[in-house]
Amino acid sequence: MDEKLILITLLIRLGVVAAIASAVVRSRYFKSVLFRNEVRSARQQINIVLFVGVPVALGVWVRAMVPNFSAADVAFESAIIVGVMGGRLAGVGLAALCAVPELWLHEFLSFPMNALAGYVAGAFREFAANREDIWSFSPMVDLSIYRWVRRNFPRPRHDWQVAFFVGILLLEFLREQVGRAFPNHVFFLSSNNLWVEVAIYVGTIAAVAIPIKVWNATRIELKLEEQERLLLQARLDALRSQINPHFLFNTLNSISSLVRVRPEQARELIVKLANILRSLLKKHDAFVLLRDEIDFIDNYLDIEVARFGSDKLRVVKDLEPQTLDVIVPSMMLQPIVENAIKHGLAPKIDGGSIVLRSRFQPEHRLRIDIEDDGVGMTTNNGKFGERRRFARDGEEAEIHVEGIGMYNVAERLRVLYGTNAHMTVQSSPGIGTRISIEVPLLQTESEFSAASAIYEARSSSRR
Repeated sequence: MDEKLILITLLIRLGVVAAIASAVVRSRYFKSVLFRNEVRSARQQINIVLFVGVPVALGVWVRAMVPNFSAADVAFESAIIVGVMGGRLAGVGLAALCAVPELWLHEFLSFPMNALAGYVAGAFREFAANREDIWSFSPMVDLSIYRWVRRNFPRPRHDWQVAFFVGILLLEFLREQVGRAFPNHVFFLSSNNLWVEVAIYVGTIAAVAIPIKVWNATRIELKLEEQERLLLQARLDALRSQINPHFLFNTLNSISSLVRVRPEQARELIVKLANILRSLLKKHDAFVLLRDEIDFIDNYLDIEVARFGSDKLRVVKDLEPQTLDVIVPSMMLQPIVENAIKHGLAPKIDGGSIVLRSRFQPEHRLRIDIEDDGVGMTTNNGKFGERRRFARDGEEAEIHVEGIGMYNVAERLRVLYGTNAHMTVQSSPGIGTRISIEVPLLQTESEFSAASAIYEARSSSRR
């Protein structure tokens, strides 16, 4: 094939994979199958194969019917995409769906080659320690290598992004060698020009990465929609908790008792109560700085200290200054602190203390601990209502919670970070409870801006 025609074919091929990815992701059912579950059942894998494989198989037929239009055939790249998205069965299934037109063209080795590519890509999916690595795959592997060296030197460890990148190159190289050894039995592009050959390999990488990027944009949008719903639920729950008559009566009663003897403190409590109500009633972002979250908690705790007395409620903050500028989900700490006071410290006659800690963890992570020395959690004291399930360290875990506050926090972490965020609960009756939240850092301003922009766009469209 002429070198110019090969380059044009590579460019058109990128448009073909982008068009297929954009078309299939419009289906609600496809989105629910692809984005809602990380573990694919056999039926879900078959559905992914049908959604992606039908247009890809049609593309193979187009190549067979239209001379010199090789750009329509993206079966090899699609087998890799479906394999890494759906699993080994899905990758092999797409290769089988495309095998009919390939056999009609007497390309008898195309099916084994594509099936191998899909199976290897599915193995890479199982190999990924964190499924978020799949969604962040990019053809810009030089940046991945740089981050890998900077993060792991002098203690190297494997990096899924680089391994998958090299795996695709090896599969393309194997396809080319098989095609050269058995002419007309495997569809592939090749050239004797070194730069055109490099462009072919780069085109294969880009053809795999583009659908992942297209689907990931939709995935982020869906996650932020769910985050918006959970955030609204958290705000309403917090608002209901804060402005219920019991809370307002006790707060106003505490303020009235201070008006004559300590008017300055009464004035401060009025300002703090106003700040709480203003924060709950105004529009919230999906993410805030940790210092803003702590400021909200400070206003809440100052009122609680005034209500219970400084001898019954003591607050200790052990926060690393650098962590205060980290971006975290908004309304993440208030339900936990409220739970600690209401169910941990209030039942104790002599009260107790709450400790807030924040620390950086290895591998660019932030850990926040909320600890109290209250009565602790037990399964038979009737204090913690129903059993709620949430993801912890990639597995299902179970705790006893009062209402939806704690579960809401755990669910929002799952929506925003998948299995890359952890919420653990350690409690001993009569000793206290410690709840630890560990989240990855949003390391660049662009990561935060992209998430916030999508969130704001969705919010604006509803107003």
